[in-house]
Amino acid sequence: MNSRVPSVAQLRAFSALAEKLHFRDAAAELGMSQPALSGAVAALEETLGTRLVERTTRHVLLTRSGEAVAERARAVLAGIEELAEAAQTTGRPFTGNLHLGVIPTVAPYLLPALLRPLKSRYPELELVLHEEQTASILDGLASGRLDLAVVATPVQGTNLTGLPLYDEDFVLVYPGDDPRASREPVPLASLREMPVLVMEEGHCLRDQTLEVCHEAGGEGLASTRAASLATLVQLVAGGLGVTLLPSTAAAVEARPGSGLVAAKFCDPAPGRSILLVHRSSSPRAPEFEQLAQTMRQAVKRHRMAVRLPPD
Repeated sequence: MNSRVPSVAQLRAFSALAEKLHFRDAAAELGMSQPALSGAVAALEETLGTRLVERTTRHVLLTRSGEAVAERARAVLAGIEELAEAAQTTGRPFTGNLHLGVIPTVAPYLLPALLRPLKSRYPELELVLHEEQTASILDGLASGRLDLAVVATPVQGTNLTGLPLYDEDFVLVYPGDDPRASREPVPLASLREMPVLVMEEGHCLRDQTLEVCHEAGGEGLASTRAASLATLVQLVAGGLGVTLLPSTAAAVEARPGSGLVAAKFCDPAPGRSILLVHRSSSPRAPEFEQLAQTMRQAVKRHRMAVRLPPD
């Protein structure tokens, strides 16, 4: 096989000649001189090691090799145009696929506020959602599998940037028939006397709940663990203990009629911060900052029980 590879300029010159079958017309089509066009075609023939055209005094004929090469040259040039268009399209802000990781204790409560506003404002942006635990999400960011992530953990690592979305308090959720149940604010120290149900390992909410219990001086964790918030609140409703829920989750999982009672903690209430995280090295960082602002606006319009950062 000939190891020499034709240039794009050579292919463009020959493709124009194969279409026009006339040096003058082909040169005019490309905006170049006839000698330059003739030289490019001759260079292509030398590169491929075969004659592509028969030159006559009036017009040009393609050889059998020329006909085969012309067909393939058109396909190659079309592919190059598609490549350039794809690069330009994906290089434009808010276009193409955007892989967004969201932790399970945020996704069901935040996404209903976000999806329609994002689709309306950025119609060419295709969100690809990944609901995963924090460790998997951070690994996905590091590897490039994910572009963005919504997490509830301090940003660790020098190549991660966290953009604040909102802060939310934890509330104490009781079974509705618990004699201690009250909608009045409760002191944090009350956790010392209660069996607190937590998520299974891997969920950041578990770690945050354990931290709050430790701060309260309580060690009365229930032995049962839950893999999801939906299961966790069912365990509470079944009388197996109490739990801490983020305020956004409590508005859904402990709403009236759920058989649960949600009480705020006395100030200063424990809580968590929700961040939009991306790689600091990403060339899309300015785009992500605008996305974060759009998300905060959507949260505000949805009237979620959270505190937004100052503008």
